[in-house]
Amino acid sequence: MQTAARRAVFPFTAIVGQEEMKLALLLNVIDPKIGGVMIMGDRGTGKSTTIRALADLLPEIEVVEGDPFNSSPTDPDLMSDEVRQQVMEGKTLPITHKKVMMVDLPLGATEDRVCGTIDIEKALSEGVKAFEPGLLAKANRGILYVDEVNLLDDHLVDVLLDSAASGWNTVEREGISVRHPARFVLVGSGNPEEGELRPQLLDRFGMHAEIHTVKDPALRVQIVEQRSEFDRDPVAFLERYQPQQDALRQQIVDAQERLKSVKIDYDMKVKISQVCSELDVDGLRGDIVTNRAAKALAAFEGRTDVTVDDIRRVIGLCLRHRLRKDPLESIDSGYKVDKFFCQVFGIAEEATQNGAKV
Repeated sequence: MQTAARRAVFPFTAIVGQEEMKLALLLNVIDPKIGGVMIMGDRGTGKSTTIRALADLLPEIEVVEGDPFNSSPTDPDLMSDEVRQQVMEGKTLPITHKKVMMVDLPLGATEDRVCGTIDIEKALSEGVKAFEPGLLAKANRGILYVDEVNLLDDHLVDVLLDSAASGWNTVEREGISVRHPARFVLVGSGNPEEGELRPQLLDRFGMHAEIHTVKDPALRVQIVEQRSEFDRDPVAFLERYQPQQDALRQQIVDAQERLKSVKIDYDMKVKISQVCSELDVDGLRGDIVTNRAAKALAAFEGRTDVTVDDIRRVIGLCLRHRLRKDPLESIDSGYKVDKFFCQVFGIAEEATQNGAKV
């Protein structure tokens, strides 16, 4: 049985709470162009568990057999140069299916380990591009997870973000250049106590989810009991959640298909940009990501038109980390985004009520 053959992974649909993090991850899987997720929160809040569960949940992808970059046999944007050349020559490529990769980036990783290396000696003596793929090659069409991203060398973070944005990784040594597709969902996590990420790096992440330790004792007991049950008999636990897992997997596949036909009204786009402008958000990344995330949410929920509620649910995740930090301001950045959203979209009364509840 497949479940028994592979190492059991805690099912995504069994994870209690942390709705903000789960939503941000799902939207990035539906539209990887959103630009990844930065998850900041306390230790032991299930960040790694949730990300592994998401990778395990995703449907298998079609790849060219034996290709080190998980090249797609049909999409030119997801093919290595060699595979594209073979396709153009009309060659028949062997195709196989494999699970979406989740690559863990270790904190001590070197640039060579991440990007890959070129064997100069072999290239000069044999006249071939001897390329040893790195973690970015392995992560193509998958998820690249960096735990404690705020402790990672800034130069490496730059490399990751550049690859995530362009979808390609280029390695150059001694005049020899090799490139390969590197399209992945970049997920970073960290604990605010261990230092903040530089604002210009933080801005490059599409979404920012904040997670906190669950305070409700009953919910904590439920989480502990579920984990104990899973550890005691993983196969039985997975079987119990299989119908929910299958349903969510199909929902993601349908959303990815539907995404192309989702529309957002011009008036809503103007209001999104107005919120960004009034919050004094630098650049246009905030506008672009909010539009993309709202469309992905509509697609996920089976609709082809974005609603005001869709925008409201994602705008905090897309903008809160782009606000300029004022050390004297005590207001939460997520609440500030919501306040401006309500003003611009004309639902200020609701904002006041929510403010009273908070």
